[in-house]
Amino acid sequence: MSFRGRRSGPVNNTKFYKVLGIERDATDVEIKKAYKKLAIKLHPDKGGDEEKFKEVTHAFEILSDPQKREVYDQLGEEGLQDGGGGGMDPHDIFDAFFGGGIFGGGGGARRGQRQAKAPDVQHVLKVKLEDLYKGKTTKLAITRNRICTKCQGNGAIDTSKVSTCSDCRGTGIRTQLRQIAPGMVQQLQSHCTTCNGTGEVIPPSARCGKCSGEKVVQERKVLEVYVEPGMEHGQKITFTGEAHEEPGALAGDVIMVLKQEEHDVFERKSANLIMEKSITLLEALNGFQFVIDHLDDRKVVITSTDVIKPDDLKSVPDEGMPHYRNTYEKGYLFIRFKIEFPVSLNPHQKGALENVLGPRPAVKIPIGDNVDEAKMIDFQKGHAEQQRRGGNAYDEDEDMDGGRRVECAHQ
Repeated sequence: MSFRGRRSGPVNNTKFYKVLGIERDATDVEIKKAYKKLAIKLHPDKGGDEEKFKEVTHAFEILSDPQKREVYDQLGEEGLQDGGGGGMDPHDIFDAFFGGGIFGGGGGARRGQRQAKAPDVQHVLKVKLEDLYKGKTTKLAITRNRICTKCQGNGAIDTSKVSTCSDCRGTGIRTQLRQIAPGMVQQLQSHCTTCNGTGEVIPPSARCGKCSGEKVVQERKVLEVYVEPGMEHGQKITFTGEAHEEPGALAGDVIMVLKQEEHDVFERKSANLIMEKSITLLEALNGFQFVIDHLDDRKVVITSTDVIKPDDLKSVPDEGMPHYRNTYEKGYLFIRFKIEFPVSLNPHQKGALENVLGPRPAVKIPIGDNVDEAKMIDFQKGHAEQQRRGGNAYDEDEDMDGGRRVECAHQ
């Protein structure tokens, strides 16, 4: 990230000073004093102008940072554009300056609506298809950070001993400017090691004895997870506020993501179930019965008197998955049939079949020199590979000779 200066024209480097109503040679104390007066006057929670409040805060952000102020004095506002000179939220700057909301309740209702939130934590919960059909309650133990009750999340019992980090000015991030070319400087940001990114410094002697100044302590929590009937793979179960806590932020959520394991018999498609069933040729022609061990431990008897063809798809109403939060309704169970044909038949069996099904159609076999008789064999994968290579007899002869061609000698 770089700051670029103007290539031509005058530099406007007085705007921010005018916004704060100070001279260009104003000291840090004068800058802070001017900002404090204007920020309280213009704050939206006191009926002030939101845009003017942002403008004043942006000017203070630049001029209160010695490095950014130096760039502004030399190159003007344009020199800060590529360096993100005004990236922080004006309300966050205000709270950092005043040590929290000074209007009571951390900044009023408006600030409550935009309160930060600790990160959410996701866990993957493996479930069986039976669990998604019948429902299941399981327990999950987690370890989370919670606000220290002894110091109320301040890190110290005596909060007067807590000071804003001078190296990062309470932001938790250190900013450095490095000149990489004439009229061009680069902004480098890094985690502040002085305060470990917290923006505050607590002397060792003042640190809370329970949390050692960390403001949070670890806690073990057992969550009871109820997987409702009809839930699906990838569906989320949210435990609001049960994840980590951080000072000044809402607690994060624990989010359980369901991961369905494969089932030996059923495949799920939304509220429907799909299964395959192999039957004999006799069953396909004469009818059959079979029993399904369903997901809720019921025995479901299926009866058919129809002729079943290979890959026929039949449906059984109300034997699919229950609908989520409407378990009285269920989807379909689809059954795809595979026919097991006999490997071979003896003459007696063939004759018996012809008696039942009728004789085979007569085929007139032509006679002549252009009639060849071919043998049909079972397909093998190698046949397709050979066809794709497209070899011919001439190539085979060459291969046999090691790829060498013999040329005739001319006299």
